[in-house]
Amino acid sequence: MKNYLKVGILLTSIPVMTFLACHKNTASTLTNQDDNGGYASDAALLESNSNSVVSIADNAVSAGAANLRTTSCATVTHDSVLVGSSYSHSMTIDFGTGCTGFDGKTRSGQIIVSWSGHYKDSGSVRSFKSQNYYVNGYKMVIQKSVTNQGMNTSGQYWYNVTVGDSLFLTTDSVISWSGNRTRTWLSGYSTPEMSDDEYAIGGTTTVVRANGHTFTFAIESGNPLIVTPECAYIEAGKVDITGTTITGTRVLNYGDTPNCDRYATLTVNGNTYNITLRK
Repeated sequence: MKNYLKVGILLTSIPVMTFLACHKNTASTLTNQDDNGGYASDAALLESNSNSVVSIADNAVSAGAANLRTTSCATVTHDSVLVGSSYSHSMTIDFGTGCTGFDGKTRSGQIIVSWSGHYKDSGSVRSFKSQNYYVNGYKMVIQKSVTNQGMNTSGQYWYNVTVGDSLFLTTDSVISWSGNRTRTWLSGYSTPEMSDDEYAIGGTTTVVRANGHTFTFAIESGNPLIVTPECAYIEAGKVDITGTTITGTRVLNYGDTPNCDRYATLTVNGNTYNITLRK
């Protein structure tokens, strides 16, 4: 059975960052090549592209295509095989040679998802992999699993996401990302519309830059990242950053109150810099 994705792709993660820093009256720039700025830019690029895969799959598995959020051209194929007394399911999302989504990113290649039982049942585990998958010209190697944890004590559905993804800046320049994320569906789970969806992202991951330097990104437990399908940027939340080539803990702050804008701050050794985000 084939469905066609028709609207736009939900972003559920940190977008890529352009660093424009000001401290007092002296302007300075944090560059992608320098570990002072590049570690956050690398993590942003990976997390944005990696986590959107989960949202794409969640939309693609839905019955019909009316509420799916890609513009066109992505083909979804479902397959079910009886294994013993239960069914094993798979879904291939094929972007062909190029499909530009609602988020303005062009994707090509395939995302492949497999699972047993019902897709949204508590305890179900979804496995993700990619085949010749590119986002805006970057090759992504996706290797992740998503476990449905059922409802938390607040009556919200939540998931554990284990990631082991890589992004190829060039053929021999690779960023890798590994660790665990939690994904809590704060609102909108019971409705077919996506405009009322809101998620909280938590957890800790490790990024290894192409230069071999390692950085740990820990989302503060009391300040999860807040994301919605109607905003291309993280709306709130804080991330504590440590690394092998930086001193102390840096804090990436998207704000205390959810607000859809492209601005954040990065605190480095007591100095706070303004950051302008880009998709």
